Amino acid sequence: MGQLDGRLAIVTGAGQGVGRGTALALATEGAAVAVIGRTEAKLVETCDEIHRRGGRGHPVVGNAHDGDDIQRMVGESVEALGGVDILVNNANVYARGFGPLLSIADEHLVKSFMAGPVATLRFMKACHPHMKARGRGDIINLVSSAMVRWDARSYGLYAAYKQAVRSLTRAAACEWAPDGIRALNVAPHAMSPGLKAWTEANPVEAAEFIKTIPAGRIGDCELDIGRGIVTLLSKDLAYLTGATIPLDGGQAYFG
Repeated sequence: MGQLDGRLAIVTGAGQGVGRGTALALATEGAAVAVIGRTEAKLVETCDEIHRRGGRGHPVVGNAHDGDDIQRMVGESVEALGGVDILVNNANVYARGFGPLLSIADEHLVKSFMAGPVATLRFMKACHPHMKARGRGDIINLVSSAMVRWDARSYGLYAAYKQAVRSLTRAAACEWAPDGIRALNVAPHAMSPGLKAWTEANPVEAAEFIKTIPAGRIGDCELDIGRGIVTLLSKDLAYLTGATIPLDGGQAYFG
């Protein structure tokens, strides 16, 4: 018996990194998982691993930055799974969202917010009626410790749209509690493919960076982040909602 037997989950950006680790962790605990992302081969690979472990995974290819496609992807996921009562919003990072404020073009400003809070809320709203129909729902939105970074240089835009996601989560927790829906933020720190490439290309800087993590290491996408999210979805934490949970080895101070 898994902790999430009978649960029906959507995980976005699940072809790699934290999304993949979360999808695997949820499926290992018994949840049926719709694995959403842009690259079919990566999604199929994630689902193959889920099936190898005896779980149930369904790949759904689409564009998480397009409103109509979000509706289609959620509809396809619901049809494949028979409903949805878990949403993990991971695919909300725009690659051009970093840099000094004076270097940020209006185009990148708009695209960052479309990829972040706009896409996040669209997925939340698309899943809401299905969660309400099942009488329960858990929304996990991925944010970032960049929101509270002491030196915010070059992180202003990224922190801003993650902070917007954080605020939407808090509002959903308050507004949708009568529908049996919880909403939480998770601020992860994990060895994603991008971070792994950076550490390998910059070993000296990476060593200094790791020194800022009290736990002394960068987290694992499945074991530290995915399993942490499984714990947040457990019945024992059913009274927890609206909060931001850092899974970062103690690096950030949210206060």
